[in-house]
Amino acid sequence: MATGRTHRPATRSRGIPEATVARLPLYLRALTALSERSVPTVSSEELAAAAGVNSAKLRKDFSYLGSYGTRGVGYDVEYLVYQISRELGLTQDWPVVIVGIGNLGAALANYGGFASRGFRVAALIDADPAMAGKPVAGLPVKHTDELEAIIEENGVSIGVIATPAGAAQQVCDRLVAAGVTSILNFAPTVLSVPDGVDVRKVDLSIELQILAFHEQRKAGEESPAAPAAPARAVRGGSGGGKGPDGDVPAVMPA
Repeated sequence: MATGRTHRPATRSRGIPEATVARLPLYLRALTALSERSVPTVSSEELAAAAGVNSAKLRKDFSYLGSYGTRGVGYDVEYLVYQISRELGLTQDWPVVIVGIGNLGAALANYGGFASRGFRVAALIDADPAMAGKPVAGLPVKHTDELEAIIEENGVSIGVIATPAGAAQQVCDRLVAAGVTSILNFAPTVLSVPDGVDVRKVDLSIELQILAFHEQRKAGEESPAAPAAPARAVRGGSGGGKGPDGDVPAVMPA
């Protein structure tokens, strides 16, 4: 039986800050692109620009890995790819289960980036009996009744939840009870998990709403400011036009 569940990345024990851990995949993506173009070395400025961070932050992040580059030469691309991959735990096999094989779950199952980054989709699971046995991305969909057995047989430690919001917590509870200790949640809900279980949430609607906020802000900056609505004092009463605190005049739109 696979033992992926017992292996944990060493980042926390080595004291690497979570913010640095979150940037390591960005560096790895940029470095992989350089490696594919057979670029042997890269400066901190070039790599920082490719990853979308500033060079001082990049050098600080790499210092946690014990990698400082060579003055006048830069960083060895292939070595950094290996070093970051090892730190992220990508030099070993990570079996993953995807629960909820609707449109999103099927799209995730067909995503080719999993295998190339050390993640093996061990099983696709859905609660709909009509889905059982149907092939998706070359794998037959399994019914949720088999969830615990699949996790045990494959040594799964990472679960992906792509179910509707109403089913997500129950699925999460079953994953955790079966031994899953890391969850990637695509369901539009907040999951409750015990200590020792890591959850990463991906909510596409929230990301779109944030973009809408920025678009509205940019549109407001481009158009002239609307005149402020006039205000008038509240008439009547014995307060002499003062507000309820007896100090600030009470106003209301005209």
